[in-house]
Amino acid sequence: MVKKRSKRKSKPIISGYLEKISARIFDDFSSIVTDMIKGHQGIYALYKTNKLYYVGLATELKARIKYHLKDKHQGKWSRFSLYIIRKSDHIKEMESLVLCIAYPVGNAVKGKLKSSENLLPKLKSKIKIEQNRQIADIIGKGKMAVNKKKRRSIKRTAPQKRPLYNIFPKGKVIYANYKGDRYKAWVCGNGRIKYNGQYYDSPSAIGADVRGGKSTNGWSFWKYKDKGGKLVKISDLRK
Repeated sequence: MVKKRSKRKSKPIISGYLEKISARIFDDFSSIVTDMIKGHQGIYALYKTNKLYYVGLATELKARIKYHLKDKHQGKWSRFSLYIIRKSDHIKEMESLVLCIAYPVGNAVKGKLKSSENLLPKLKSKIKIEQNRQIADIIGKGKMAVNKKKRRSIKRTAPQKRPLYNIFPKGKVIYANYKGDRYKAWVCGNGRIKYNGQYYDSPSAIGADVRGGKSTNGWSFWKYKDKGGKLVKISDLRK
């Protein structure tokens, strides 16, 4: 008889926590707190009564929380919570996530998820597609047929006339930063550029789309990674 393998449980990210503890504990039982969390890293939260005031991270939780009893946050909080993080790899990202959600009044800097993709442009694009589909359903199939006929009559640019034709024979990802968000597009070997499921013939056309229809110099707007991994403006390809 074949024994079933028991599922291996993954270790929790948070290995221990304390919640809504009075700051008075540092007066009467400081050594106990030290013994429990000494050497531990994690996220902590400060509260004024039950209202969240401040969120931070620390490699030495006890020392950091106690320090706030005499720094600029003195008198602005009365209770704290702490969460011991088993590994330090994601502490900063977890702190940013909490700041994005909670907006504590005591934090001057708000959370930023720099390494994550902002899905808002994709959401807007998909909503537009769905709205157009609904409009077409309401107006009727006759109108849809006219629109399809118009689309077929549009001539595509010949590959040789596309600005990025044969620049990246194996294809290449290009990047752009606009209003704090990062955008990506894919340059095909034939010079066409794919962005959000649509194809464009020039980098300026996509740049204008990203910027809400504003005229854009795509050569300075978009960048690619060179062999060393450095982001370089695609205008350098013209040199």
